Amino acid sequence: MTQVKICGIREEGHALAAVEAGADFIGFVFAPSKRQVSSARAHEVINAVKRRSNAVKTVGVFVDTPASEVNRIADFCGLDWVQLSGNEPWEYCREITRPIIKSIRISQQRPEEIYAELTTGLKTLSRRRFTTLLDSQIEGKYGGTGTTFDWRLAQQVAMKFPVIIAGGLSPQNVAQAIEIIVPWGVDVSSGVETEGSKDVAKIKAFIEAVRRIDGNKS
Repeated sequence: MTQVKICGIREEGHALAAVEAGADFIGFVFAPSKRQVSSARAHEVINAVKRRSNAVKTVGVFVDTPASEVNRIADFCGLDWVQLSGNEPWEYCREITRPIIKSIRISQQRPEEIYAELTTGLKTLSRRRFTTLLDSQIEGKYGGTGTTFDWRLAQQVAMKFPVIIAGGLSPQNVAQAIEIIVPWGVDVSSGVETEGSKDVAKIKAFIEAVRRIDGNKS
């Protein structure tokens, strides 16, 4: 079953709607962004999520933040995973106490370059639990771009490594992305928003589209 991450959550109502719709991961952005949330607010929303479901995992998104601060916020908020969306080296990842989602931004790389990067990550983190998120590379942005990248490249990477796909996904195109790439998971933020705010109907439609294509494959 394809894992679904709804990212950029700031409101309790949106978080609980994602839980009810069947999301596997809910993401909170702590990096500077129009979707940035304070640790105090995230703490409140995460508590509400955990009261509703222990199965849904919460993720904190950080960009080039000192590891000690990442760990402090993760402890305070009760995060299950930490997503590193900046230029953090693999050695830095060893300082993070939570399981890691490591973002790799895609532009014109060859598959072999990405294989080498992920192989380095595997060697460096050894037995540590981590997965990789492939996202579009847009100058000055570290996620939430609303822009797709070459899914054929992602398909080649997904054949060798478990990956989460982000960048320009929506209820209208996520099924096609899953058909082409066969990823471990999909991640959406702007694709389930209307005028810059999370849209409950779009969250439900996105997850329904994922589950429908999963059902068709089984």
